[in-house]
Amino acid sequence: MAYTQPELPFSYDALEPYIDKETMEIHYGKHHTAYCKKFNDAVAGTKYDKKDLFDILKDIENVDEKIRTVVRNNGGGAWNHSFFWSVLCSKKESGQPGKNTSKIINDSFGSYSEFKKRFSDAATAVFGSGWAWLVLNNSRKLEIVKTANQDSTISRGLKPILVIDVWEHTYYLKYRNLRPDFIEAFFNIINWKQVEEYINS
Repeated sequence: MAYTQPELPFSYDALEPYIDKETMEIHYGKHHTAYCKKFNDAVAGTKYDKKDLFDILKDIENVDEKIRTVVRNNGGGAWNHSFFWSVLCSKKESGQPGKNTSKIINDSFGSYSEFKKRFSDAATAVFGSGWAWLVLNNSRKLEIVKTANQDSTISRGLKPILVIDVWEHTYYLKYRNLRPDFIEAFFNIINWKQVEEYINS
């Protein structure tokens, strides 16, 4: 089955002033669209074109070596971006972490402020292009991990709960080289309701 790029769950300008409309138009309409197309092109006519993208990435090391890199890069780019959009919303809708989210954050990090510091530090420290993730491990404890390029935590057997994209195309039009400013802004537009659903599912 071809991977279908999901529609954005918000309008292009819904995240302003934290993420501007032009960046969203380019990021979703150009970058994300290209990852989806290149992934579909790579698996067309192979045994993978009938498989779900999540399952392919989960077992990425067993993908045919001839197409593994293009699947990792473009399939990862397609899936990671779809997940990223799902955990964003307008500041008005963002709200606060839900009951279960707050509890597991406190149990794992001691406090929300400590979680925010560690997550921000990890996102800032990603070298070059990549992602910082909040994931549930097999012990139902939260961890903060980094991945390079379009690698995904699902390939490591971890359940993603929250993610921030720190490729330069995510923030450079508005924030230039000031990645920490973008990371600080990100906390205003987290869809905590969706995060809670991911924890509970």
